[in-house]
Amino acid sequence: MLNILRNIKLVGAAEREFLLDIYVEQNNQQKPIVIFTHGFKGFKDYGAWDLVAKQFAEAGFVFIKYNFSHNGTTVDDPLNFGDLEAFGNNNFSKELEDLGKVIDWVINGDVGFPIGELKRSEIYVIGHSRGGGTVMLKAQQDVRVKKVVGWASVADFDAYAMPGPTLAAWKKEGVHYIQNSRTKQDMPLYIQLYEDYIDNKDKLNIPDAAGKLTIPGLIVHGTDDSTVPFSVAEYLSSLNDQFKLVSIEKGDHVFGGKHPWEADTLPDDLKLVVGATVDFFKE
Repeated sequence: MLNILRNIKLVGAAEREFLLDIYVEQNNQQKPIVIFTHGFKGFKDYGAWDLVAKQFAEAGFVFIKYNFSHNGTTVDDPLNFGDLEAFGNNNFSKELEDLGKVIDWVINGDVGFPIGELKRSEIYVIGHSRGGGTVMLKAQQDVRVKKVVGWASVADFDAYAMPGPTLAAWKKEGVHYIQNSRTKQDMPLYIQLYEDYIDNKDKLNIPDAAGKLTIPGLIVHGTDDSTVPFSVAEYLSSLNDQFKLVSIEKGDHVFGGKHPWEADTLPDDLKLVVGATVDFFKE
């Protein structure tokens, strides 16, 4: 029986609440736990992520997806960016803290169903886009993580925290704005994002973390990704002998899974991504 528990509240960075969903086929068998981390301007209910979660649960995993505490959504409205002040005060350290809170909860907390369904010694993490960088860092810092996967993953955070020609103006004004092409909102980024990155440059060094990992890793990337070029995937996979690279021919940044996703099946490219990741986790 597929059991889906939605919008469970946890307390994350800066004591701000966030939500997570958990999917599990209850069959009295222990299953590895997969934690999915969304990307920049993303959220747990984006596009086809619900269908992805079901696929993993049906393949024999406990699947968790969650919102970062400062991703701009709220616990009352997880589908929209209703708190741009929180979005502007997000940073990479807070995202790492939130992921740590999810791992703590799934290992030590009350998950809402028998713990016999959980193989708590097997924690696997997936990150999409910027979330790929976050899970690489967490996997290197946290021995509880046993496998790591990047979907269309970034290889550094420079594009978010070191915005080239606008940096001087950002420092002067204390904020700069980016437009969300989907919602047309002008979303603030406060200078604290840059300051957090500079203050924690060593801790937030994705290539360094990827190179030091001693666990298996998988990089899945579309060859036609216009947001994070495929060359980034080639670079990431070259950093560690334990990393495997899977290319999705002509795949885009979201593997066809635009928002909203109204079909009841996954787009073809995302089926390939899920299949490759399931195979990797089962190796």
